[in-house]
Amino acid sequence: MFQDQKKIKLTPTQARKKIEWYCAYQERCHSEVRERLFSYGLFTKEVDEIVAHLVINNFLNEERFAEAYASGKFRMKHWGKIKIKAGLKQKRISDYCIKKGLAAIDGDEYLEVLKKEKEKKNKSIKDTAGISKEKKTFQRKYKLISYLVGRGFEGDLVKETVGEILK
Repeated sequence: MFQDQKKIKLTPTQARKKIEWYCAYQERCHSEVRERLFSYGLFTKEVDEIVAHLVINNFLNEERFAEAYASGKFRMKHWGKIKIKAGLKQKRISDYCIKKGLAAIDGDEYLEVLKKEKEKKNKSIKDTAGISKEKKTFQRKYKLISYLVGRGFEGDLVKETVGEILK
């Protein structure tokens, strides 16, 4: 928000209508909604009442949010489960909902994306001239593993997948 803009002060009724639209537009988590409500100048009691109203009327559902977040980050950004879990933790989602969200990711599709990401990165790695074949193989393997672990894929799956291509 720009500093010269004045903070909007809404009544609880106005805020409830606005936040209902906000939640209907896209899945949201409790922390995002609470933050938005506080930005409207509401007090804690009013925020709690509105959040309770949203949960009762099914505008807000953390289990549904976790599933949408996990499948979206996986399909669109090709994140691994570790990175998705960290993103959900950052949004203060419960462990139960995180497990439900990660369970929404198909295991076969997950491995397929891991292999595609590995192949894409493998093609982009440039070999260093003037070093032995063993050292080139080691460097390539190290770069692939680092990249895939950084994308949030599990280390054991990454090692197994990278080992297949470099044998």
